[in-house]
Amino acid sequence: MTIQNIKKIPIAFIGAGNLAVNLAQALYRKGFEIVQIYSRTEESARWLAEKVNAGWTISLEEVTTKASLYIVSLKDSAFMELLPQIVKGKDDALLVHTAGSIPMRVWEGETTRYGVFYPMQTFSKQREVDFKGIPFFIEARRREDTELLKSIASALSDKVFEADSLQRRSLHLAAVFACNFTNHMYVLTADLLKKYNLPFEVMLPLIDETARKVHELPPLEAQTGPAVRYDENVMGKHLEMLVDEPAMQEIYQILSKSIAAKAARYDEDGKVLQPDSSNINRKS
Repeated sequence: MTIQNIKKIPIAFIGAGNLAVNLAQALYRKGFEIVQIYSRTEESARWLAEKVNAGWTISLEEVTTKASLYIVSLKDSAFMELLPQIVKGKDDALLVHTAGSIPMRVWEGETTRYGVFYPMQTFSKQREVDFKGIPFFIEARRREDTELLKSIASALSDKVFEADSLQRRSLHLAAVFACNFTNHMYVLTADLLKKYNLPFEVMLPLIDETARKVHELPPLEAQTGPAVRYDENVMGKHLEMLVDEPAMQEIYQILSKSIAAKAARYDEDGKVLQPDSSNINRKS
């Protein structure tokens, strides 16, 4: 099937959250036919439908049965709850979910054509992303459906891979560390700066350079800071400054121990050449 023919496949989106908003608009801009948007809320369904020239509904009973591909992008709990209703009347269509944490086998016994269409990126409705460099991870029950999903993904991205459910779950876990936990560090950073009447924007050059470095260096080699050189004097002072923030103090201690352990240097006999990271104790 040519890409021109693939773009004529009618697509329905079940869900209008952060990922769906970005993915539906990206497909639409590439010439794909989006026929309907479903969301539990009228505002979300209507807004996205207008962006991609599609119909919309807030009732699963009114979701079209005319689509050939259904892209389900819901919260994990909502997806599991609504699964029997989602598949109803769609026996000949291909149904895929976009979750990194849900195995493909969740479709088993519910329908015969199914798969996973997982773009690994952080999405926000307020911020448009460029899909060209975003990796897509594809899995499907049938070989022909795998190839179809890969072709659709390739219209958006240069990085399209096949990945089974275990690999995808590992990717999702790694992404939580790389993205969600990292962003939470920004939240804590903003709180700390605000306490001392400093703007978060002063950290942006440092954040940007930190991200750029791992494009050229392995993360372990890019690591800097007091924990990697095991500067107990600096770390102790930092912990004292966090005495009124026990949760942040604990995070600082745990992360410093992990950094020190990863950065540990050994002699030929395997003996650690720097102090044991367990000596990083909370100062209170």
